Amino acid sequence: MFLGHGAFFHGGTALFSMEARMALTDTKLQRLQAKERVYQLADGGGLYVEVQPTGKTVWRMQYRLGGRGSKKERVTLGEYPAHTLSQARLWREQCRALIAHGQSPAAAKQAEKVAQAGRATDTVAAFANLWYADVVTRTNSEPRNIRRVLDKDVLPAIGDKPVADVTIPDILAITDAVKARGADQMALQTRNVIKRLFAYAIARGKTRFNPAAAIEARFIATARSRDVALSQAEIGQLLRGIYQSSIRRQYKLALHLLVLCMIRKGELIGARWDEIDFEKAEWLIPAERMKKDKPHLVPLSKQAVAMFEELKGLASKSPWVLPSRNTLKEPIAHSTLNQAIRSLDLGVRDFVIHDFRRTASTQLHEAGFNSDWIEKALAHEQKGVRGVYNKAEYLAQRREMLQWWADLVDAQIEEGRKVVTGRFGKAFQAA
Repeated sequence: MFLGHGAFFHGGTALFSMEARMALTDTKLQRLQAKERVYQLADGGGLYVEVQPTGKTVWRMQYRLGGRGSKKERVTLGEYPAHTLSQARLWREQCRALIAHGQSPAAAKQAEKVAQAGRATDTVAAFANLWYADVVTRTNSEPRNIRRVLDKDVLPAIGDKPVADVTIPDILAITDAVKARGADQMALQTRNVIKRLFAYAIARGKTRFNPAAAIEARFIATARSRDVALSQAEIGQLLRGIYQSSIRRQYKLALHLLVLCMIRKGELIGARWDEIDFEKAEWLIPAERMKKDKPHLVPLSKQAVAMFEELKGLASKSPWVLPSRNTLKEPIAHSTLNQAIRSLDLGVRDFVIHDFRRTASTQLHEAGFNSDWIEKALAHEQKGVRGVYNKAEYLAQRREMLQWWADLVDAQIEEGRKVVTGRFGKAFQAA
């Protein structure tokens, strides 16, 4: 790289024969003072420093590409002392070598700038932003979901790498990290997002290889049909097993709340006490934690209020509903509840925590509750004309519906005969 100040040009004895008549020294350079107008001091061979009224001292070189009579050109190295006297002299010899071959140092520097700018846009982060704006926002019905995958797991890991330099181990490291959180299906979705990104990169000529496509989906996770909805008997069996287990009391209550409140795991893990209104029996989840970026109001059943009361007593004055065991300043990890479930032998068919929402939806639909109430409880946005006109919150109806659901779940637990779930709420705290 001819412009790099650490590069060296070995041009015979020319450099050394010229050094004898150099005008500048390090002492002179260090003593330079700014004046009202720009002035220059030559070092020989076209190299000089330009001292500006601001105090900046800049290395420049003046030359003629075609010999005497041709137009003078000028090229800049940079400021002194960032570029030392010896580095500037080496740079001058690089420039002279280019001139001897009929090449313009100024044109070479401009070409290098263009090349560097091109390389900057070839990073995964820059190209992902282009792909998101050019393709995802136009063709995907839920672009925010892809944006979250990129921002949470992909860009922190490989965002600074050139697209063409990303390898299969890079992708596996990302999916393994997601799986370590207990989110196998999300790991598979993340691989699929990266696969689509690199397919676009190939189409745009940024790379010839798709590292995500080289990893078969079955090596990440087994794709599963999202149709698991527990029966009423299985709900009781599951919660009895949870309460009879040795996992922490907070985790038992958290899993029970996921069943009752129909919310996503991440919405509960990120819950803070200032979101819970015990007097109104309501939980207001802020927009930034919701999948649709809209706030969601959850009416709480009597059982849910009692569980939150107990969790507050167990939180040791932490602002988080479910504080980490290591620090009260952070909530539990996203993988904690998944790991708690995996540690249990519950005797219930294969399911994941997200299936709690489907279970509640299925049971409520079968019980004849209004579909609009159920969709609002799930924080689902209706599409089409119905979604445009139906902005009702159905708060009173949802409160009645969720209380019915909590009572039904209680009945299924009690069906197992005298299982001790514990005394929820203030009664538990006083014991």
